[in-house]
Amino acid sequence: MTTIKDVARAAGVSVATVSRVHNGSPLVTEATRRRVRKVAVRLGYSPHAAARSLSSKKTNVIGVLLPDLYGEFYSELIRGVDQCAQQRGFHLLVASSHNERAEIAAAVQSMRGRVDGLIVMSPAPGAHRPVKDLPATFPILLLGAAGPGFDSIAIANEAGAREMVRHLVAKGHRRIAMILGPRENQDAAERFEGYRGALAEAGIAEDAALHVTGDFTDTSGYNAARAILDTTPRATAIFAGNDAMAVGALGALREAGVRVPDDMAVAGFDDIPMSRYTHPPLSTVRVDIAALGERAAVRLFEAVANHRRHRARREVVPGQLIIRASTDSP
Repeated sequence: MTTIKDVARAAGVSVATVSRVHNGSPLVTEATRRRVRKVAVRLGYSPHAAARSLSSKKTNVIGVLLPDLYGEFYSELIRGVDQCAQQRGFHLLVASSHNERAEIAAAVQSMRGRVDGLIVMSPAPGAHRPVKDLPATFPILLLGAAGPGFDSIAIANEAGAREMVRHLVAKGHRRIAMILGPRENQDAAERFEGYRGALAEAGIAEDAALHVTGDFTDTSGYNAARAILDTTPRATAIFAGNDAMAVGALGALREAGVRVPDDMAVAGFDDIPMSRYTHPPLSTVRVDIAALGERAAVRLFEAVANHRRHRARREVVPGQLIIRASTDSP
């Protein structure tokens, strides 16, 4: 049976270095980490996870708590986190909360003692409350909502939405509908504020009949677009609060025989992989979702490595306007 000493001898490093590699220590260079892992795989060495956890007080697992697991946004986000975790020899424990505070609290409690750090995405205000009872030194990163004393990363939702609506105004649209995200969702609220701000600066009066609430799913976008088609006078453009709803809207317009963008332009937010393959391809505000997940994991691992010396900070990730055929008509 291969031992840690066999791996150290074959890799030309100390036993302590092999241990650091398998415990995800930041004190090992990337070149040494790769060499040791390659040797460990070749020799068939696999450290006993429970024993390693007892000796290092680490689990080599990070928790990821998301509002939902359905859709391309969340799959891309998890992909980014997982890629970063694998590079450090960590695994993921993933759960969904459906944005309910009680479910967030239950999931956090179920992960206690099983993870070395936690990424929590909950766009509802007060998302930090269910995690405030964890030890002050326990590494936590909030995605979206912020909380005092917590690391956090947010998307520049308002600025991105404002830029997209400015684009629609520049194309000559004055009747611009919006499919909003769920109520009590901070991202959705910020995107709505960006929409309203762009209309105000263009001197366009808001029409509440053009505000239809969805839930960030394609089905809700489909239903919202059908409602927008019944408005009088009819809207000439739709800005959806995310790409999934925009994809649903495209389906509804296609069924109704409405040409996009000639009869009605459609835009979204997020730039999920599907958006470039819709018919026509979807204009959107790009958020590099996998990179966002990777950035969240990097920030969490910084906290895991530094513990008490780590200083929490808030970071805002900008969006990028991506113009495709769904809005780019003369």
